[in-house]
Amino acid sequence: MLLFWPFFGLSFLFLERFRMVPHYHISYCRLDDFIPFNELFIFPYMFWFVYLIGTIAYTFFKDKQDFVRLMKYIIAANTMSLIIFVAFPTIQLLRPVVFPRDNVLTQFISAFYRFDTNTNVAPSLHVIDSVAVLTVICRSKRFAYRPIRIGFAVCCLLICASTVFLKQHSVIDLLVAIPVCYASEWIAYGEPLKKTSAVRAGRIVR
Repeated sequence: MLLFWPFFGLSFLFLERFRMVPHYHISYCRLDDFIPFNELFIFPYMFWFVYLIGTIAYTFFKDKQDFVRLMKYIIAANTMSLIIFVAFPTIQLLRPVVFPRDNVLTQFISAFYRFDTNTNVAPSLHVIDSVAVLTVICRSKRFAYRPIRIGFAVCCLLICASTVFLKQHSVIDLLVAIPVCYASEWIAYGEPLKKTSAVRAGRIVR
């Protein structure tokens, strides 16, 4: 399952750097204009790497079942995303030409913009993989302690918010991620979280 990552990385690199696309669909909605750029969101945005890799590593060593389900979710979601990128290539034009402030964070973001292209944005991979982690955490017996789940949920929300506050994504990209996440959860678990929780609660009552 870990071999998926080099496959995905090379595939995404090809789509980003080498694929010739005659026309991109612009990802935009009016709500984007009301969301201000804020460089402080670079912290949760970059924390995504720790959030994702840390959870994969922990489950790999501590809980085989959670690891397999997490990877099933990620493989399904990211594969669907690649297919969408090929069939419906998107681009966002939200990045500021001039930053409202000049500081270390905006200088870092400027360099990051040059490295990370503004194409293949819908659905947002940051959102998809963050929701994948949160889904596994909320379903895992190992992470049944409520404060842990709340902490992961807050991190997930901040990561998702960071994508629009850094102008890396349109709100549309977050919305497109929702059906991809839902379908991936079905593939990984066979049923949604609400139904599973209801069934368990019914068993406890009986």
